[in-house]
Amino acid sequence: MLIVLSVRAQQGVGDYRGLPADLAAAATAYDIAQMKSDRAGLERLLADDYTLANANGRNQTRSESIAESMAPGRTTTDVAITRQVRKTWPDGAVLAGMVDAKGLDHGKPYAMRARFVDVWARRNGRWRVIFTQIHNVIPGK
Repeated sequence: MLIVLSVRAQQGVGDYRGLPADLAAAATAYDIAQMKSDRAGLERLLADDYTLANANGRNQTRSESIAESMAPGRTTTDVAITRQVRKTWPDGAVLAGMVDAKGLDHGKPYAMRARFVDVWARRNGRWRVIFTQIHNVIPGK
């Protein structure tokens, strides 16, 4: 998933101060798992019924999203999360913002600027991402 903030706790991780501690820990772990293409972390933090509404217009399942993250030749080298928005309620949250990322995709350099929205649900006492929407933003906007 953040009230408008541009402070980052560390490179690649959003600023989750002020959120419930368990949600902040899960959101931080999710940011790190995405940046490091950590299969175990993604499997732990994405709900079984997770859907990604991808920037290319496709909906992806949890397994499709994880497989894409694990693709050979894909490396993320830099991530910055800004313009964060946070909305929470007892067993749910929306954590959103802008993401600027750089890396390699199939050995070719890429740079991306996008708006993302992650919907979180606390199920059986554990926070999971149940839905993500991401869309590219025109550079310089």
